[in-house]
Formats: sequence, C-alpha cells, structure tokens
Amino acid sequence: MEIIATYGTIMVVLAVIFGLYMTWGVGANDLANAMGTSVGAGAVTIKQAVGIAIVFEFSGAVLAGGNVTKTIRKGIIDPTNIVHSPEILVYGMLAALLAAAVWLMIASAKGWPVSTTHSIVGALVGFALVGIGPNAVNWAKIGKIVASWVISPIIGGTISFLLVMSTRKLIFDTENPLKNARRYAP
Repeated sequence: MEIIATYGTIMVVLAVIFGLYMTWGVGANDLANAMGTSVGAGAVTIKQAVGIAIVFEFSGAVLAGGNVTKTIRKGIIDPTNIVHSPEILVYGMLAALLAAAVWLMIASAKGWPVSTTHSIVGALVGFALVGIGPNAVNWAKIGKIVASWVISPIIGGTISFLLVMSTRKLIFDTENPLKNARRYAP
C-alpha cells in the first residue's frame, strides 16, 4: 500500500486532528443533550455538568463502547470491494470522520440536537455509496442500526412511563408522600 508508505505520518496526523475535532463536536452536542435539562432546572451548574460528563462519557466509551465502535469500524462497509485499492478506505474514513465532525459542529452552533451515531453512520454510508458503490454498503447491518434507532425511543419511553406511573402510585398518590419518598428513593 504505497499511500501508507509515502504519506503514513500525514494520514495519522490528519486522523488525530479529525478525531479531536469530532470529539469536540461530540462534547458540544452530547453534553447539551444529556445535561441540558439538569442545568436548566438548576440541579447542577454548567461546571458540574461538564465534570459529570467527563467522568461518565469517558467511562461509557471505555467500558461499553467497544461493540458500537466495532460495528461502525467494520460492520457498515464491506471491505472486499476495495481490496485492490485500500487507499480509498483511508481517504473515505478520513472524509467520513471530518464530515461527521463538521455536521456536529454546524448542528451544535444552530442548537439542533442531532445524534452523533446518526452522523457518523450517515457519513460512512455516504462515503461507501459515492466512493465505492451501493454494493459496498452492508445493508443488512444498516437495517439493524436503523431498527435500533426506531426501537430505542419506544423502549426508553415505555420504561419512563412505567417509572412515572410507579412513582405516582407509590409516592405521590399516597397519604404520606414524603414518608414513601424516603422509603422508595435511594
């Protein structure tokens, strides 16, 4: 692979720069999504929200992010279509990383709460379609990813509904809500 031999250092430096830019975009977008209500309600300050996010975003990435990373890294694009031109994969991955980062920063600047995962998956599918062709996209995997985007809010909403109804029944709709709050709350 001549590109790595000739431009390997430049590619690594670009990957680091684009990766850091993406990380900045993720922080700008996801911190607001995750902590906006807590800061808005006055439960935590912005400084506390940033501290909480640093701990839990990092922990989540390290402890639970491996499968998501594997899917994004290996599951979306079928590399057999570019075996004879691996430099296309290098260029495409760099382009997808930069495109997702730019989109996150635009959305964050406009105040639009967008999904980081949607952004990078869309960028990878775009690269595969334009740079390689429709056969390069693992459509079965994309179907599963899109299904998870539909199912996740339904499951989250159902769990939230059950928690609210349980809280209402066990705490608020009782003769002594304060006593029951102490009993059921951690």
